[in-house]
Amino acid sequence: MSGLKLFRTDTMNSGMTEVVPRLAELEADVQGLVEAHMETLLSVRFLASEYSTGPVHGGRIDSLALDENGAPVIVEYKRGTDAGVINQGLFYLAWLMDHRVEFEHLVRDRLGVPTASQILWSGPRLICIAGDFTRYDVHAVREHRRSIDLVRYRFFGTDLLGLETVASVSGGRQVVRRARRQAVAVAAAGAQEASMRELAGAVDEVLLGLGEGVSRVERKTYRAYQRLRNFACLCPPQRSKLLVYLKVDPKDVDLVPGFTRDVSGLGHHGTGGLEVQLRTLRDVEQAQELFRASYAAA
Repeated sequence: MSGLKLFRTDTMNSGMTEVVPRLAELEADVQGLVEAHMETLLSVRFLASEYSTGPVHGGRIDSLALDENGAPVIVEYKRGTDAGVINQGLFYLAWLMDHRVEFEHLVRDRLGVPTASQILWSGPRLICIAGDFTRYDVHAVREHRRSIDLVRYRFFGTDLLGLETVASVSGGRQVVRRARRQAVAVAAAGAQEASMRELAGAVDEVLLGLGEGVSRVERKTYRAYQRLRNFACLCPPQRSKLLVYLKVDPKDVDLVPGFTRDVSGLGHHGTGGLEVQLRTLRDVEQAQELFRASYAAA
């Protein structure tokens, strides 16, 4: 966003007026706005604000949340640039992993017993939202084994908020690879099953190759690909097809029977309102434009 310029058009006078970006006056202004609209901005469900870590740790977590894959999320905010935001967040993340029962009780009270029973403890996340980050911050997150997202914010005028992902690192890739090997080992041998596994591998390669910052989260009923938020969910192979769900508005797509389907009002595994059905490698090629659109939207 450091290089982004925003202009408001004046159609009456055929002119342009630059909307100058600005930082918040107070850190609490950013926190309050994000907490009020967490699902829209970050695709996470709000749990608690200024959560006390008790007298021993003596701290307060800015925001606690749960992402769309069931992973615990800590969100820390800074008005401007602060070299301590990552270390502070990692300190709270360590506390969270040592207090799983307490977090599960919080989820149960806020979101219900079924949600609390499906928390993804293998992939806790830290999201740092600040006015800016240094190159040392970006390097630091790549050296850690945790899932960390650095998000730069800017206010434009009085009614616009911009969020830019500066860096995104997944700490759960070893877990994902192990789960993937287990899934392949369990799959029955046979030409059709092998073909579906090959197809799933091709989809995996395409989705991971869309750009930097793509991480992969393994759940029992789907595999999520995210860029701060999910942009694709790949379900386990069926006998003759793969189902991929994308964060693309079905109204913006020319739906093709047997290939794309509007599932925005239907229940299904994963997230996304557009279902893509893949049977061959040619289908994967045809779906790449939709994959890119969903990635860009995330």
